[in-house]
Amino acid sequence: MPTIHFILADGSQRETEAAVGGTLLQAAQRAGIEAFLAECGGSCTCGTCHCFIDPVQWHLLPAPQDAEHDMLDFVAAGRGPTSRLACQLNITPALHGLRVSLPATQT
Repeated sequence: MPTIHFILADGSQRETEAAVGGTLLQAAQRAGIEAFLAECGGSCTCGTCHCFIDPVQWHLLPAPQDAEHDMLDFVAAGRGPTSRLACQLNITPALHGLRVSLPATQT
């Protein structure tokens, strides 16, 4: 299983193994990371699973689909150049070592 490194808003770090085929949001929830509100349950309609991908690793991810791209315009912490929604990122073996930063707020 790929290991994902979450950097929380307070600077602390959490590491977890993620199931291939699941989403980044599911991996965080299984690890007990509560910073993702995921008010819509992971259906790409609320923007409360916003995160920032390490710029060096950005190329490992597919481009966001239109719905995700549009939803990122409404995230509370403000969209950045490496913003993604965790509910839209499927875990693959290539994501082993992925570093994901969480914003200070989701609402």
